[in-house]
Amino acid sequence: MLLTRASEYALLSLNAIRKSDKPIGAEQLAIELNIPKSFLAKILQSLAKADILESRRGASGGFFLSKEISQISINSIIQAAEGKAPAVFNCFELADTCPSGTVGTCAIFPFLTNFQRKIDDFLDGLMLSDILP
Repeated sequence: MLLTRASEYALLSLNAIRKSDKPIGAEQLAIELNIPKSFLAKILQSLAKADILESRRGASGGFFLSKEISQISINSIIQAAEGKAPAVFNCFELADTCPSGTVGTCAIFPFLTNFQRKIDDFLDGLMLSDILP
């Protein structure tokens, strides 16, 4: 479950927002990006709750970045959009999802843990400025 539509839409929205010289509303973004408005609104609120976006009410209101794109990690965007940390393997989400049923004695768990740590470190170090032109 590394990236779902929520993460994709969050990244596309952040790109559109950063290019704008004024705050952009959810409805305008939904039309511009061809994303269902209700789904996008939830993602934008999650990004605002995570201090990635700020919102302004009123006629000239909408969403705008709360910090520079060089200070926003891809991991923080994914976590905000998905509502949880990205996990490459299901066994990291719930112990009862272990495909082999050998929680605690799994021979490959150390490898999986190390691999997940490398993914987490990579996503923490990858900033929005690294992926946007």
